[in-house]
Amino acid sequence: MALKDLFQEHAAKFEQGGAYQKWGALYRGIWLFFYSPGQVNSGHTHVRDGINLKRIMIFVWLAVLPATVMGLYNIGLQANNALITVGQAGIEGWRGIFIQLLDAGYDPQNIWDNLTHGAAYFLPVYGVTLIVGGFWEVLFASMRNKEVNEGFFVTSILFALTLPPTIPLWQVALGISFGVVIAKEVFGGTGRNFLNPALAGRAFLYFAYPANMSGDTAWVAVDGYSGATPLALAVNPSSADSVSSASPVGEVLISSSDAIESIGVSWLDAFFGFLPGSMGETSTLAILFGAAFLLYTRIASWRIMLGMLLGMMGLVTLFNLFGSDANPIASLPAHWHFVIGGFAFGMVFMATDPVSAAMTNSGKWAYGFLIGMLAILIRVVNPAYPEGTMLAILFANLTAPLIDYVVVRANIKRRLRRNAN
Repeated sequence: MALKDLFQEHAAKFEQGGAYQKWGALYRGIWLFFYSPGQVNSGHTHVRDGINLKRIMIFVWLAVLPATVMGLYNIGLQANNALITVGQAGIEGWRGIFIQLLDAGYDPQNIWDNLTHGAAYFLPVYGVTLIVGGFWEVLFASMRNKEVNEGFFVTSILFALTLPPTIPLWQVALGISFGVVIAKEVFGGTGRNFLNPALAGRAFLYFAYPANMSGDTAWVAVDGYSGATPLALAVNPSSADSVSSASPVGEVLISSSDAIESIGVSWLDAFFGFLPGSMGETSTLAILFGAAFLLYTRIASWRIMLGMLLGMMGLVTLFNLFGSDANPIASLPAHWHFVIGGFAFGMVFMATDPVSAAMTNSGKWAYGFLIGMLAILIRVVNPAYPEGTMLAILFANLTAPLIDYVVVRANIKRRLRRNAN
């Protein structure tokens, strides 16, 4: 019996009045994952379009796939290099068994070894995200007698990719619960949330458990290994190994970019993604592949992306012109800001969220520009929190309705003046 026949045979049991009607949302969610809806519109007024929510979410998931694969490789590469540094032959526990079952080792020169080691950390995080977040989605859909929305399909992958590989799994469950329940479902679900759920969940984890979401030990999946990320070195170049411990406090000895390169990370390494960081945010090249796909399919707004890039470059140029002896990152050029931290990932996948972003064309320019400026402002002015992209997008989410309101009112006034003449 075909899978579709099996679904159709038991469909009545999950409808209103059926034996399993309380599980109807879950049944329809699984059905829509494999097949198109079985209903058609009967009215005459109907716009036919090949793009629906399901296809949009599938396209976004495909767009983020290059960053995911590169993230797996980089997690394993960083971990395997760290194992050599600390003198360990491998890892123990269930992750070590997983690597052995896939006939992999710990050679940083071996692509399969790096992918497998990275998968040993990413797949559990993604699995917990899907299970816990999916549970909340089904629960709220069942309570409201509505369909399970495909929006979580994208939220889950984006949330997982913004986390460090060493994050405890129970914190993953808490973070995605906060993002789905507090930032989305309490406001009515997909289409009614004013904050990006994936970023809201990550922000919750950062402020609730900062030790697991920041610092020098969170980014490389090897116990006991400590290493600063390039963004941390840009803020505090004196933490680089090449700087003498006898140097006077507060004196800027090397630039932020020199400090990054002192740990063996060039700009091209940062662009390709060979550096410590969140699981899917390191490879700007892979992220740009996703951006090209989203722009080609017209899923994401090029105005938001370009506006965010221009906002970043504008404020960075101002900081570069004035500089600061006490704040080295103020002199970091724009091309470095673009490839370190989560700026590129946020620009392509987070800021362009169609629900929480501005809707008007002019508003999208202002919305993106605001995010770019806020991200750099937080990075430079607040050295205690070098990664400002996440907070910048969340702050801009709050202002998106106001931006659209101002744009609409301005359009109304302009048309009234034109008609009056």
